[in-house]
Amino acid sequence: MATWNSRGLRGSTLEDLINFTNETYREKGLALVQKIPTPIKPINIDKESSQITLAYFEKDSTVDYIGVVQGVPVCFDAKECTTDTFSMQNIHEHQYRFMEAFEAQQGISFLIIFFTSRNELYYMPFEELKGYVERMGKGHPKNFKYEELNPKNFIRAKSGMLVHYLEPLSQDLMSRQ
Repeated sequence: MATWNSRGLRGSTLEDLINFTNETYREKGLALVQKIPTPIKPINIDKESSQITLAYFEKDSTVDYIGVVQGVPVCFDAKECTTDTFSMQNIHEHQYRFMEAFEAQQGISFLIIFFTSRNELYYMPFEELKGYVERMGKGHPKNFKYEELNPKNFIRAKSGMLVHYLEPLSQDLMSRQ
């Protein structure tokens, strides 16, 4: 059974930035996207600080975020990468299957990947992710490199939104029509 401990909050800075962006989107009437909490069952709690020190995941989660952008259902997961090589092990099978099923229902699924060493954010459409998964299934490496990414899908901060993913999302939608 999967467990959580203090190292389980990797990516929380990225999530804070996305949460701030999502709140700004909500205030401006551009989107309504929320963080989906991962259900955990606490095992050990530090009595002095009242903090959970050990817990296990009650069930597999889906993705980090789900919502609607001007009538378009969206779901996405936030990932961090400290090098220029992203390991596909960071994408769990149940997350991929959820995104695939979401797409089958006419929703838009994607990843937001933060390349921390470069301080760059990348919007990865589900079709691109699917291509890497299929490539991996044919015996290729279980990763992809920064150099392989589409320059059009990098996320630029704009109008006070640090993770302004609506622009690459808009490009993704146009490419599907």
